[in-house]
Amino acid sequence: MSSKSTTNPMTFKLFLEFIRLNAKTASAIPLILGVLYAAYYFHTVNWLNTVIYFIAQMAIAFFVTGFNNVQDYRLAVDLKYRDTANIIGREHLSIRQALRLMLVFLVLACLLGLVLVWRTNLLLLFMGGAGIFVTIFYTYGPLPFSRFPVGECLAGIAEGFGVFFITVYVNVDFNQLLGLFFTWPNFRISGNLVWLLVLVLVGLPNILTNANVMFADNMSDLQQDIRNRRFTLPYYLGIKRSLWIYDVVMYLCFASVTICVLFRLLPIESLLVWLTFPHIKKNLHIFHQKQIKATTFETAIHNLMLFQGVQMIALALALGRDYFFN
Repeated sequence: MSSKSTTNPMTFKLFLEFIRLNAKTASAIPLILGVLYAAYYFHTVNWLNTVIYFIAQMAIAFFVTGFNNVQDYRLAVDLKYRDTANIIGREHLSIRQALRLMLVFLVLACLLGLVLVWRTNLLLLFMGGAGIFVTIFYTYGPLPFSRFPVGECLAGIAEGFGVFFITVYVNVDFNQLLGLFFTWPNFRISGNLVWLLVLVLVGLPNILTNANVMFADNMSDLQQDIRNRRFTLPYYLGIKRSLWIYDVVMYLCFASVTICVLFRLLPIESLLVWLTFPHIKKNLHIFHQKQIKATTFETAIHNLMLFQGVQMIALALALGRDYFFN
């Protein structure tokens, strides 16, 4: 089916599937953790900045999924995938309408980002710009990132750590955390290296769990990706080695949280994540048996939401304890 015949309008129900709304809860987790950690470690929350960033981040998340659907349709070599699996071809949607809608989300995110730059520091412009660059060129351009074995790294850094870090950044005093300062004609970048290292270590489970979701996605789509000339990390590693790394990455999340608790970067309540270990191990075993997008892939998302969900509960409990007993 050519793009000329894709003229059906996008209904609200199709729009929800187009942007995969059911998967956007996972996208919001790093943001929620960022707010909770800003309150716990830095003892400050800027609710207006948080709401603005939440809307901007959700707009970007909608744009990413929708734009990727369009690009996957356009770049598909496997015609069966293009016309029956991809939502654009399956539902005969208008590519032009889809792109216009995604452009609205991108513009909204950029405008709200500029508001946050005005309310915080110019350095946020470069951080946000880097995120949007990755977002657009992940599937766009002559050499999109999605065609190379870098998706896991980009997902972990951009969505996992980037969202967490920016959330903390818009909530705390940038003069103490990190900032770009001008005194014409000079400029300087100043920050607190200890605090930055703390955020990297605390944000490590965000990086690892988001990377693992992308890793599981690529393993589930391996044969389909090969037919569409997308050579992701599992293609180069092989499924056996990929599954071993997949397990190790998840186990490193438990080690990371434990180290943070020992160094008092996270509250003692964060050790509650170990209660999820049996269930997460079971999910890993299920995914080892078969890597199927429609069924077993969901275990990767469940692992992320379970592990990070307990982290959120732990931080909320610690905040409540500090409020009532200190």
